[in-house]
Amino acid sequence: MARILVADDDRAVAEFVRRALAHHGHDVTVVEDGLAALHALETADPFELLLTDIVMPQMDGTQLIKHVRETRGDLKVICISGYAEEAFRKRLDNLENIHFLPKPFSLDQLAGKVKEVMR
Repeated sequence: MARILVADDDRAVAEFVRRALAHHGHDVTVVEDGLAALHALETADPFELLLTDIVMPQMDGTQLIKHVRETRGDLKVICISGYAEEAFRKRLDNLENIHFLPKPFSLDQLAGKVKEVMR
């Protein structure tokens, strides 16, 4: 399955995502913010998917995604957020190939979105 990096400062959400994706056979690494995600992307074995929250301390998800697009344009990205998708897209200047999963989401919704994106 896929190597997935999860960036979310909400420990409950991050743990739910980690367990759900690990249950589906994925290798999951969880970090608490964008800066930690950048460090993991630079130092760990390559990830195939970044799943990131939008609102986080230090470096938010939109800053993280913009940086990732400059350095790892091939990395698949799913944003999870309680914000409306339209507002999120405006913050990203309508970058393409960024997927969105609104909070709250179920295990089935998460698994389905990851499967869709990893095709």
